[in-house]
Amino acid sequence: MGRVAVGLAVTVAVAACAVAAVVVGRRVKSRRKWRKVVNVLRELEEGCDTPVGRLKQVVDAMAVEMHAGLASEGGSKLKMLLTFVDNLPNGTERGTYYALHLGGTNFRVLRVHLNGQRSSVLEHDVERQPIPEHLMTSTSEELFDFIASSLKEFIAKEGDGSNISTNRRELGFTFSFPVKQMSVSSGILIKWTKGFSVVNMVRRDVAACLQEALARKGLDVHVAALVNDTVGTLALGHYHDPDTVAAIIIGTGTNACYLERIDAIIKCQGLLTASGRMVVNMEWGNFWSSHLPRTSYDIDLDAESPNPNDQGFEKMISGMYLGDIVRRVILRMSMESDMFELISPKLKIPFILRTPLMAAMHEDNSPDLREVARILKEVFEIPEVPMKARKIVVKVCDVVTRRAARLAAAGIVGILKKIGRDGSGGITGGRGRSNTKMRRTVVAIEGGLYSSYSLFSEYLHEALNEILGEEIAKHVIIKVTEDGSGIGTALLAASYSS
Repeated sequence: MGRVAVGLAVTVAVAACAVAAVVVGRRVKSRRKWRKVVNVLRELEEGCDTPVGRLKQVVDAMAVEMHAGLASEGGSKLKMLLTFVDNLPNGTERGTYYALHLGGTNFRVLRVHLNGQRSSVLEHDVERQPIPEHLMTSTSEELFDFIASSLKEFIAKEGDGSNISTNRRELGFTFSFPVKQMSVSSGILIKWTKGFSVVNMVRRDVAACLQEALARKGLDVHVAALVNDTVGTLALGHYHDPDTVAAIIIGTGTNACYLERIDAIIKCQGLLTASGRMVVNMEWGNFWSSHLPRTSYDIDLDAESPNPNDQGFEKMISGMYLGDIVRRVILRMSMESDMFELISPKLKIPFILRTPLMAAMHEDNSPDLREVARILKEVFEIPEVPMKARKIVVKVCDVVTRRAARLAAAGIVGILKKIGRDGSGGITGGRGRSNTKMRRTVVAIEGGLYSSYSLFSEYLHEALNEILGEEIAKHVIIKVTEDGSGIGTALLAASYSS
């Protein structure tokens, strides 16, 4: 009996040891896999690192590329397009002006009332309409006749409709497609994007096509300005604050424009303007420099995009791409560990994680990060997400967003350096601080990535202070504008009305 008891005890002990060995083995294996996750995160942090020294290198590179783009066509990744806008609204404008914005599958019609005094809130009316799908591939006459008819209906609502053709009206046209500007009110379409392929339009004057359609509809409306949305943002910023020298759009996409001295635009020697300045549309989404902190995720995203080796800066800082960079990192982590137990097929779908949802995870302040768990479940169909994994996801969002915001700040300072507003005396002023007193400098900014994503804007301001130094940074004011592509364009119509 004693032997049986001893044998049983030995058997139980062996079984217990075996179970313990399995448990320990699983723990060791799990730790190894989590170590891989931590290593992926560490690699990401190192690859996205933006110390102030690197940011200053990006600043210098931006200023140099701007200079090269102004010197000759094709001399830089930055197109540095002439807009022929040299007369920005200043608050003295009076009257009622109109704007059309064609930026994609929808277009807007606006009417703005100006009383000759700067107003923080501009009285305006707006209507939005979808573009019928068949018109996106029709003829220019059909597309612009539809737009002109919509404007005619909009004007008719002002009163009894009897004064449609008796009073001449001035219109600004925001056309968010690639255009070679020929004057402030004319420009030739380079190519269609965003699903449009209207026949017989490429290499034609966009404003003239609209003007002809307005005439066909019996409208006495003059297209006074043809601009892109970034220029409209600068116009609106300048209307509210005359110290505004640049405008940035950072939302789904990104771009910048600024006021340049006319004698600095070398590729257009002999061009004269009354103000001695001109707004330059940088198309800064295409900026590139070896100093930009690029990771394997950026390289893969670019290679798989419809426009590889193009819009490199935009792909690192704009809302179109940040969510997908985060998705790619999470996918790699899940492939190298069991952080989500099984790899969800949804993790492999490009752009399934939109940046607003990424921002919501990043800014989740709940104790259990329940918003992170909810979004991972709804977007990627991952049912159970351990707390440790939720924290990792938040950290990934933070690294990607912080890099984007700090690079955007470096781009802004690059513009200020080019025009001598960074406290260094400009691009030819060397690295020492200028003795010239730093002037108040306003940069207008528009786009949801900045206005709706508080951590992004905080990181951007933090980087501005680091690059410029607090003494200079206090003279640089970032001001949010709303609807530069609409209201700003109507203001430009007022500035250039005949």
